[in-house]
Amino acid sequence: MILIGESFVGDGANAAHTNIVLGRKDGPVASAWATALATPSAGHVPFVTVLRPSVPVKPFTLFVSKAAPAGELHEKAIWGSAQAGLAQGVADALAEGLLEDPDNLLIIAAVWVNPAVHDLDESYRNQRDAALGAVRAAVEGTPTVEDVLKAAEAGAYNPFYTPPGDSR
Repeated sequence: MILIGESFVGDGANAAHTNIVLGRKDGPVASAWATALATPSAGHVPFVTVLRPSVPVKPFTLFVSKAAPAGELHEKAIWGSAQAGLAQGVADALAEGLLEDPDNLLIIAAVWVNPAVHDLDESYRNQRDAALGAVRAAVEGTPTVEDVLKAAEAGAYNPFYTPPGDSR
């Protein structure tokens, strides 16, 4: 079992964009999880997400930053507010009953924290909501193919680019 989820929450520099891969400890996600933890690269050091020191969230969640740390505030956002938001969002999903058998699951979370982040509290709130949204999307299998086709009819865009002539 491999489930994939995505969620984007917020606006501007404090927005959170989270992609997750969720799977069992006895499957391919476990290999990817262990490999990612054991093979950091310059500026991208995956780490186990904790609710507080020595209390990792369950399912064990690997935080993988999509952006290399770019200054003291950005570092605080990655290892502080975004990590706390990710941990709390996963715990929220657990409390809502979205994650059955959490002791036998693993999550890999690729998290975007903008180097221009300026509000750690907003960063935390957005990441918490994005984490919960990504887990929910993975578990519920959204978007559906119908959702994708409907969105494609309206035209592709994202917070970083809107095609010329688009009225959004």
